[in-house]
Amino acid sequence: MNRIATALAAAGVLLTAGAAQASTLADVKARGMLKCGVSQGLAGFSAKDDKGQWSGFDVDLCKAVAAAIFDDASKVEYVPLSAEARFPALQKSEVDLLSRNSTWTMQREADLGLMFAAVSYYDGQGFMVPAAKNVMGALELGGSKVCTQSGTTSVQNAEDYFRQNKMELELIQLPSVDEVVKAYADGKCDVLTTDVSQLYALRLKLGTPADHVVLPDVISKEPLGPVVRQGDDNWLNIVKWSYYALVNAEELGISTQTLDQAATSEKPDVKRFVGSDGAYGEKLGLTKDWATRIVKSVGNYGEVFERNIGAQSKLGIPRGINQLWSAGGIQYAPPIR
Repeated sequence: MNRIATALAAAGVLLTAGAAQASTLADVKARGMLKCGVSQGLAGFSAKDDKGQWSGFDVDLCKAVAAAIFDDASKVEYVPLSAEARFPALQKSEVDLLSRNSTWTMQREADLGLMFAAVSYYDGQGFMVPAAKNVMGALELGGSKVCTQSGTTSVQNAEDYFRQNKMELELIQLPSVDEVVKAYADGKCDVLTTDVSQLYALRLKLGTPADHVVLPDVISKEPLGPVVRQGDDNWLNIVKWSYYALVNAEELGISTQTLDQAATSEKPDVKRFVGSDGAYGEKLGLTKDWATRIVKSVGNYGEVFERNIGAQSKLGIPRGINQLWSAGGIQYAPPIR
């Protein structure tokens, strides 16, 4: 009897899991729109212009997923979320996907019931100071008033760094990015700390960006990436492989400029990518051309990076370790096969 009960319970779990796996994609298709959680406005990553159009590195990942599903990157409803509201919104199914400069940590997966699909940007926490202070490195910041955003990994990282280096710290935590920037600009704190990529973006909000410098010190690992709810493996795979399609495309030399040539390529890896060989998209509930839809809509990883935050943008962030593994970086995607 116990064996029968155990078997029935296991079957119930499998049925429940199977239903959960189909739910997010089915909901998105039924709604005709992907609900994507983004920041409340971070230049280069997710920001809305005067015409109400969203753009940025994180926004392009939302567009990539929508393109894979609908062949239409415009079928996204962007939901701006604060740092403190982002994870509850995902947990409560207010969004299907969180693409909002969020750091992958053990606690966030173990305690919050969430899963990070990939690392779209390898970052680290740094410091910005007024150039007039002539500070050369973070070890000179002892006794400073440091502003940062509450509800982020920046809080503990700053506390740990100052404590381990036996430096005094007055940490000023504020709930929004705009409040942090205003406090720094008004001289209520001497230093602003957050992820280095954000420092480049926030510097643009200051009256004279050139009067402020980002110090060379990086005090933490901040692997940023898209987040989904646990319990829906197929949806996790769709988001994960939408991102990996960007990286694989760059590695294979497939871009918005070369997509037509790729469609007729005889190279095995390219044929699998464009869907002329195998049925990889169908296994996820997508179509054969799911990956080409993505490149057609947003380009490959290199195009997304340079357009939004790299050399072609106002931020001008060097790719650094976000180069492909074959170019000396650590961006790497499993193969489509």
